[in-house]
Amino acid sequence: MFKKSLLLLTLLCYFAGPLVHAKDAQPNIVIIFLDDSGYGDFHPFGNPNYSTPNVEQLAKEGTVFTQFYVPQAICSASRSALMSGCYPARTKVFGAHGNGGRGLEPKFAIMPEQLKKTGYRTALFGKWHIGDQEDTRPLARGFDEHAGFMYSNDMWKHHPNDPKKHWAKHPLVFWENGKQKIPDVDHKHQTTLTKDLTHYAVDFINRQGDKPFFLYLAHPMPHVPIYASPEFQGKSGLGLYADVMTELDWSVGQVQKALKEKNFADNTIVIFSSDNGPWASYGNHAGATPFREAKATSFDGGMHVACIVKYPNVLKSNHVSKRTFFSIDFMPTLMNWAGAPLPDNEIDGMDVASWISEKSESNPHAFYGFSIGNEAQGVISGDGKWKLHVAHDYRTVTEFGKDGQAGTYDKRKQPLALYHLAEDPMESIDVKDKYPEVFERMHGYAQKHLSMIKTNY
Repeated sequence: MFKKSLLLLTLLCYFAGPLVHAKDAQPNIVIIFLDDSGYGDFHPFGNPNYSTPNVEQLAKEGTVFTQFYVPQAICSASRSALMSGCYPARTKVFGAHGNGGRGLEPKFAIMPEQLKKTGYRTALFGKWHIGDQEDTRPLARGFDEHAGFMYSNDMWKHHPNDPKKHWAKHPLVFWENGKQKIPDVDHKHQTTLTKDLTHYAVDFINRQGDKPFFLYLAHPMPHVPIYASPEFQGKSGLGLYADVMTELDWSVGQVQKALKEKNFADNTIVIFSSDNGPWASYGNHAGATPFREAKATSFDGGMHVACIVKYPNVLKSNHVSKRTFFSIDFMPTLMNWAGAPLPDNEIDGMDVASWISEKSESNPHAFYGFSIGNEAQGVISGDGKWKLHVAHDYRTVTEFGKDGQAGTYDKRKQPLALYHLAEDPMESIDVKDKYPEVFERMHGYAQKHLSMIKTNY
């Protein structure tokens, strides 16, 4: 009897062990971050005339968030906010820095640094753009592996519209693990960027074992200048932009395929999004958004971007959520899911795991602030229903460019206004007089965010 009980106990331990381990295992994390992609560039967010089956499949396996925002709709500011969990005002990373820019100060911790404290392997392939000095480049900021650009792929001598810009004096460098692999990138190199970065990502996944990993795949596309690999040139039959998006969709599929083949898929968080909305002045080389204005403005066309998060058994699959959250929330939320510590420095994002998994009925944020450069321009309520703009100038496209040439802008003024986003996503009808109590509350929030910017600037 004793031997039978011992055998039974041994079998229970044998079979229970892996189950307990799987449940408690730290999740792998994959962030696929595009550059200047419009909200409507992929199904199911929009209805482009080209197919995007791999993004659609990711949506079926995860949750589609239709009310996701970045706090500033410009490259460096947005990427710094994602990695650090801090508003641009706190880190002073505004806009887009050029060649040799200092970027994010090391005193502000970022995701890979925190994840490495709990055993994660980390890699970045693609666009960095939050530091181009020795102590602010990726390998100094917690990444074990890196390949890609330190800034945007248009900051080079071949830019058709900005030949006098300071970056035109410098070559565009492709780095690999601290060395300049391609010291002077040309047009031919740009054509294979999406393919090459995808291969780096897949190779990294294939080399992983029992340790959890963090992969940041930050594609330089569809930021101009846009290029597609030879295999995708003309494939869509709908022009170069459609070819580029078709290849990016392929890239998403390759990452998903690698995760499944390595049996990582069930314990991997996959995030798909963009740093900001489309660079509208480039016309047929820019993406689509259903919202007002575009990149480099604080209207929804600039800061309201597509987002899919897949986390099996934690977030619902094949689900559409209207819950509002900002990119600054990924840092604390992912640290929670990964069992990693929060930074010692103060951050602005909050753990929204209960909110976005719909276990909680309220967002821990009463409001979110947004800005352009070092100027606070307004706030959005935590439930995403209301948006208040303080008075500010903004740029709008007056003539669209074509085939890689930029269009022209005009400067306009946005007055103090309250918009009911739930009923007016185009931010067209000022309702501050109709909802005075809401206006007072939102205006108070705006003053708090303005005070924060003044304090930190």
